[in-house]
Amino acid sequence: MKDLQVYKKDLDYSYALGAFGTFELLASHPELITQVIVHSEYKDKNRLQAACNKTAVSLVQNDRIFKRLSQKENCLVIAQFLKYACQLSDTKPHVVLVNPSDMGNLGTIIRTLVGIGIVDLAIITPAADYWNPKVIRASMGAIFRLHIETFASFAEYQKRNSSHIIYPFMLDGDIQLGINSIKHGKPYSLVFGNEATGLPEHFRDLGLSVQIPQSDMVDSLNLAVSVGIGAFWFANN
Repeated sequence: MKDLQVYKKDLDYSYALGAFGTFELLASHPELITQVIVHSEYKDKNRLQAACNKTAVSLVQNDRIFKRLSQKENCLVIAQFLKYACQLSDTKPHVVLVNPSDMGNLGTIIRTLVGIGIVDLAIITPAADYWNPKVIRASMGAIFRLHIETFASFAEYQKRNSSHIIYPFMLDGDIQLGINSIKHGKPYSLVFGNEATGLPEHFRDLGLSVQIPQSDMVDSLNLAVSVGIGAFWFANN
């Protein structure tokens, strides 16, 4: 087997590290998998082999490669796959992340959105690399159920999605999120800033700004938590 490179952003492929993410990838995009690698200590090899056989994906055993590609001792399965591009739906709701930088947060947000049923995510760059194996692992493979598209600026995103109603989430937003507080239209875009600074003030003029009520004992909520609260409320009201 050809030696695989440690992941770098400029590669045209990435890795799903772990059995859970690998099975998600096999279920959703088997045509993009170049190979699945299994460690000799993996206990459920028969099920993995059956899934690979069903999708005509190559399964190889190579213990040595795990030391290079994964720093997690409990990673016993790796899927190598080709990166792919998506385009967001014109008619479905979007979540927009402006310059997210934390890969763990990004993976958690992706998994949360898929669980809620919002499957279109826009990322405004510069941002964390969503194809990094750390993001994929944090998402538990949910990234393969989501459509992600990147934009160089929010203006570029808005130009492409002009029919969407914009709801920027800000600490001092004009409307509090709560029962009957917002009669939202569809399609809509829920916009969140990055972990450190939130959204710049000018986002207030781009739509109806929203705040999530919180106690004064914390300065702000974690980004992943905020996205989960906001996305759940809009998806269910």
